[in-house]
Amino acid sequence: MMELAVAILLLILLFLASWRVLSESRLLVDMTLVSDASNNGGFCLDGSLPAYHLHRGFGAGESNWLLQFEGGGWCNDIQSCLDRAKTKRGSSLYMNKLEDFNGILSNDASLNPDFYNWNRVKLRYCDGGSFSGDAKFDNGTSVLYFRGQKIWEAIILDLLPKGLGKADKALLSGCSAGGLSSFLQCENFHRTLPTNTTVKCLSDAGFFLDERDIALNYTMRTFFENLVSLQGIEKNLDKNCTSFLDNPKLCMFPQYFLNYMTTPFFILNTAYDFHHALVPPSADMNGDWKGCKLSIASCTPQQLDILQGFRGDMLAALRSFLMDSTNGGMFINSCFGHCQSETQETWFSLGSPIIQDKTIAGAVGDWYFSRNISKLIDCAYPCDASCHNIIAQVS
Repeated sequence: MMELAVAILLLILLFLASWRVLSESRLLVDMTLVSDASNNGGFCLDGSLPAYHLHRGFGAGESNWLLQFEGGGWCNDIQSCLDRAKTKRGSSLYMNKLEDFNGILSNDASLNPDFYNWNRVKLRYCDGGSFSGDAKFDNGTSVLYFRGQKIWEAIILDLLPKGLGKADKALLSGCSAGGLSSFLQCENFHRTLPTNTTVKCLSDAGFFLDERDIALNYTMRTFFENLVSLQGIEKNLDKNCTSFLDNPKLCMFPQYFLNYMTTPFFILNTAYDFHHALVPPSADMNGDWKGCKLSIASCTPQQLDILQGFRGDMLAALRSFLMDSTNGGMFINSCFGHCQSETQETWFSLGSPIIQDKTIAGAVGDWYFSRNISKLIDCAYPCDASCHNIIAQVS
């Protein structure tokens, strides 16, 4: 009994020591308000100024830039946007003034070997439209600014004289709704920078599928159609895509405009990131999928069959990119999670996910610096033992 008590005490002490080291090594970065954003009307939903967090590069990376879009879902109707405007997702007034930089934003070479010494910027998300809208709602009582496109432009204008305008290398990234932003703004980002700058883009968990849900409804499609209409997004979507499709609003989905993109792009996604498209709350009123959405180990055989079908549809949507893109990269694993570049344990650590002995950070670095071909697709669940530490998250 005494030995057990001692063992438990040692474990507690080890945990506390590890927690203390982790806390002391955290990189907290101050927030910068974009004061000139008012010149072009680049406001958050509530009319407050947009913001970002910048940690300066050093050494060999001082002329290189990594910009990361923050994620956090969307609002596609007036009431949800009014509610959102009272939170950090719709107003800089409610944002944390210090932001924790880890994963792809870490300044530690042992945790982020390829980008640790770059200028790293986190773009705060406060428009609810993946940095792509340009509209305004005013009914005489309430005002909402759908100015994601203007926010993006204002932040870029603010960063250009701070060194971005003379960047040697640049990477635009983002997670979830921010990963979608990376798709949507990649070509604009490339056009903004000097022609001699090496520009590439990365989307983490941003490849949202135009897929029927478990009730056979196109819930995600309808959601995006309403989002595009409300926030005035259509005019900012890929022109090749909108002129080709009968329904131009579908060009909010990366699968429809990916082949028109010319800037080198890396797609990081789990094959089972299904919550938004496949099992929205409206399609699971009885909560039959509640356990499965929390842990793939809790899925029934029938649910697993549906998930394998979803994986197949995702790979089909990516087939052209896989086969034809000469400058693209992919890391499609069979883990059960959401956003893998922002968290240290999934980006680069002893227990992080791997495909063919390659970590996510290693695959992205190989692709960016052209060290090796990085188009990796995992075998189907449950074959990947490196997924043990991934827990599903819904953003």
